[in-house]
Formats: sequence, C-alpha cells, structure tokens
Amino acid sequence: MQRQGAGLARDGTDRRSKRPPTSLALLGGWVLFVAAGPGHATGDPALGAYLASECTACHQLAGRSAGGIPPIIGWPEQQFVAALDAYGRKQRDNPVMQTIAARLSREEMAALAAYFGSLQPKP
Repeated sequence: MQRQGAGLARDGTDRRSKRPPTSLALLGGWVLFVAAGPGHATGDPALGAYLASECTACHQLAGRSAGGIPPIIGWPEQQFVAALDAYGRKQRDNPVMQTIAARLSREEMAALAAYFGSLQPKP
C-alpha cells in the first residue's frame, strides 16, 4: 500500500495530474499552434530547392500543367503550405500527395513553399 501525501491519493494516483491547465499554459499552447499554422510560411528557399526533386518528378518546373498534374511554381507561400497541410491531414484527395505531405515537417513545407514561390513560369 502506498502512503498518502506528496500529491498521492489513497489509490496511489497523482492528484496533481488531474488539475486543469492554467490559463498561461493554454495561452502558450495557442501561441505555438498559431505560429505553426499554415498561414505562417517563412521557409528557407535553399532547403526547398534541396527537397524539391520529389516534387519535380511529377510537377513541371516550366509552370504548365502536365497530364492533369497542376503547376506549383509561383504560388503564394501561405496557400502552398495550406495545400500541403490539407493533403497531409487527408482533407484533400490524392493518395500520392497525401503520402508525400504526411512525411513533411512544417519547416519542410515552408521551405518548399518559399522555393517554388520564388520561381517564375517559363514562356
């Protein structure tokens, strides 16, 4: 039998763990959520260029649609990250893109958005 005290209840559970989070902790979590959200893309274009080979295997760098695959260059960064995020959470339907996007971190999504957003369509 465990002793009561030091935050332990009679059954041995920690009473302190049942306390609701403080408002400061909730605020901190909200700030992290907002900062990591799809609307805050500020990625490293050099990292994006490094990661882009998997994307360019299907998406054309010329900025034209090819075989029903849409162009991805010149997109606004926030829109690009939001699209990748939606694929990663399976809110957009494409099994290939869902698999690829699910493996990407927020940093990688932002980097790809910065890289492809900096490119211009070729005439």
